[in-house]
Amino acid sequence: MSAKQDLTEKQKMLQGLPYFPSDKTLQQERAKAKKLCQQFNQHDIDDRKGARKLLQTLLGYKASAWVEPDFYCDYGYNIRLGQGFYANHGLVILDAATVTIGDNVMCAPGVLISTATHPLNAVERQRGIETANPINIGNNVWIGMGAKILDGVTIGDNAVIAAGAVVNKDVAANTLVGGVPAKLLRQL
Repeated sequence: MSAKQDLTEKQKMLQGLPYFPSDKTLQQERAKAKKLCQQFNQHDIDDRKGARKLLQTLLGYKASAWVEPDFYCDYGYNIRLGQGFYANHGLVILDAATVTIGDNVMCAPGVLISTATHPLNAVERQRGIETANPINIGNNVWIGMGAKILDGVTIGDNAVIAAGAVVNKDVAANTLVGGVPAKLLRQL
C-alpha cells in the first residue's frame, strides 16, 4: 500500500489531494461548523461579545475580526483572518483548504470564497471526489459585493475586486479587477 492510501480523507483534503467529502469524520466536522454558524447567525444582536465568542469557537482562535450575520463556512478551522477584518452580511467561505486573509480586509455583502472544486471528468464527479486548493488574500484588500473568489487564487496587497467579479486567477497587488472572469481594469 502506498502512503497516499494510508491517509485519512481529512488528511487528503488538507494536503490538496482528491478526497471524499462524504467521509463520516468530514461530515461530522461540517455539521459542527454549520451548527456554530447557525448559532452565530441567530445570536442576539445586542450581545456582540457572545457572538464574537461563537465566531472564535468556530475558527478555533481569537480573531480581531467582525463578520455580520449571516455567515456560513464548511469547517471554520481552515480560516485565518488578519487584524481588522470586516465582512458584511452573507459571507460564505468554503474552507476545505486553508483560506488566509490579511489585515484590514473588507468584504462587501454576498462575497463567496471557495477552495473546493470538482473534477472535470464526469465519472470522477459521480464517484463524489472533490479537491481543494488554498486561497490567499493579502493586506488592505477590498472585495466588492457579490464577488466570487475561486480555489487556488492569491490576491495581492491593496487590490480591489469589483462587485460581481469572478476571480479564477491570481490578482496582482495594487490593482483593480472586475468582470467574469475577472480581468485587470487598472493599476491603483
